[in-house]
Amino acid sequence: MSAGSTGNVIAALCSVFIPGLGQLIQGRLLLAIIMFVSVGVLYWFWWFFIFPAVIGALIHLFSIISAATYKGD
Repeated sequence: MSAGSTGNVIAALCSVFIPGLGQLIQGRLLLAIIMFVSVGVLYWFWWFFIFPAVIGALIHLFSIISAATYKGD
């Protein structure tokens, strides 16, 4: 896939709803797991503190951008 391809757009849209799903669709399993777990944990801490949710949102945004700009092999 090249940056901006249809596959990357679909992967980025998937990452909007579930962080890491776009990476999983692109075959980047380890990064998908890291994104999903880290964002999930940081969003869960939102019930106690605001700061982790901000970091989680930034990682979520990075997940979307990473899926959209992935160039592949």
